[in-house]
Amino acid sequence: MAPTCLQCLISLILLLCCSTHQARLTLSPSSSQLFRGQSVSLSCEEDDSSAGWTLKRNTTNRQLVDCGAGWGKPAGSSCTISYVVSLDSGVYWCESSEGETSKSINITVTDGPVILQSPVLPVMDGHDVSLLCKTHSAPSDLPADFYKDGSFIRTEPTGHMTILRVSRSDEGSYSCKVRGHGESPPSWITVTGAASAPVTSASAPPLSSAPLQLVLRLLCHLVVFFPYFVSTLLMVSLYRHRPTGSDLCVSMATAPPTQAEQGSAEDDDEVVVVSTQHHFRLRVSEKMK
Repeated sequence: MAPTCLQCLISLILLLCCSTHQARLTLSPSSSQLFRGQSVSLSCEEDDSSAGWTLKRNTTNRQLVDCGAGWGKPAGSSCTISYVVSLDSGVYWCESSEGETSKSINITVTDGPVILQSPVLPVMDGHDVSLLCKTHSAPSDLPADFYKDGSFIRTEPTGHMTILRVSRSDEGSYSCKVRGHGESPPSWITVTGAASAPVTSASAPPLSSAPLQLVLRLLCHLVVFFPYFVSTLLMVSLYRHRPTGSDLCVSMATAPPTQAEQGSAEDDDEVVVVSTQHHFRLRVSEKMK
């Protein structure tokens, strides 16, 4: 009965703590870099429902501000910025009223003439990645030079580069340059495995609420581990205090001797005494001789 109740408790904790409905943050246009003056729409999407999620951001000048509190126009679980500026650069994510968070997106707004369109979320290992080098005023099919971690990769005649079947070695900071126009800001690309889904930014070293998410995960693991710990202590305590053979109390009651037995014992004593006296007399007589 006890193991069944313990299993039910653990299942309930797992359901309440770790089985969450995580939202997906989508961005339109889907680009981690934007030109100044562009319009961008962010939306929290969930499999069941998008209700209850709020857009939040973390920028260099204002920390942890909800959509509508000085930036953006909220509409349910969506937020629209009609005219982005460099101060809008930062990390954006969805957060529920219970404190659950989505994967974060890093947005860079530049006043420069060139941007690099790259995935806004981590890329799965083995998938293809498309990078597009765009200029603000010129056509988007100009030749462009692509760089990774500051090192030249190759020149693409149409400004479009595809990385086939990415791996962890492809993870890094990418940028592009259009000759005669300028160079884009760097954009960080994260490659993750199928079983791993870390909450990281896709364009630069994160400014997100990763510490908060780590604390929530740690608390979740502690809550799950606690029933096992308590049950182990109870089992050890019960084992140590279980009754053993040496602890059994055996009461031995001796019946009082009967009159016949008492008489027999007295006769035995008399015989011993008589025998002893007789033996003593014999020894004395022998010495006198």
